[in-house]
Amino acid sequence: MADPDAPKTSEHLAAGAGETPEGFRERWLWGPASRGIAWLAGLIFLADQASKLWLLFVYDLPSRGVVDVLPFLQLVTVWNRGISYGLLQQETDLGRWALAIFTVAAAIGLWVWSVRGATRLAAVCFGLLIGGALGNGVDRFAYGAVYDFLHLHWGDFSWYVFNVADAAIVAGVLGLLYDGFAGGPNNASKSGSKSG
Repeated sequence: MADPDAPKTSEHLAAGAGETPEGFRERWLWGPASRGIAWLAGLIFLADQASKLWLLFVYDLPSRGVVDVLPFLQLVTVWNRGISYGLLQQETDLGRWALAIFTVAAAIGLWVWSVRGATRLAAVCFGLLIGGALGNGVDRFAYGAVYDFLHLHWGDFSWYVFNVADAAIVAGVLGLLYDGFAGGPNNASKSGSKSG
């Protein structure tokens, strides 16, 4: 009879591999949808940063003021010291650095969440959210504020000034909310009743 207190050999560990919890990598770093999420996040990040750099340093939008693109769309320079759409404005260095660090932490948290398993829609949403968070995070570290430049308006209606990262974040949040409701408890109970 085998001694339960005896040290485990590699054969014992291999035989019991199915009984051990998932490894660190599978739980925290890389999941089934991670490659697609990383690609989409990278594309969003590049589109966001490229648009900002071009408008700031090539087109020189700050010196041009307001530029009408379409009857309902303008380009305008706004430095946002808060989060998306001007919320939680921070005027102190401490507040700005706290937001910058929070942005990076949020991107890491979203990545870990996505590794734990995601539907196809949720994977797209995680890519949008992570890319957007990183795009705005770079602004916070580089400039102390996020560069916003898109202004939607119609008649007397005026939307907040935003950027590519903000649009990706909003789309990601809305998609995750939809995915959460579409795959909520009612669907789970229905699938459980079919199998039972």
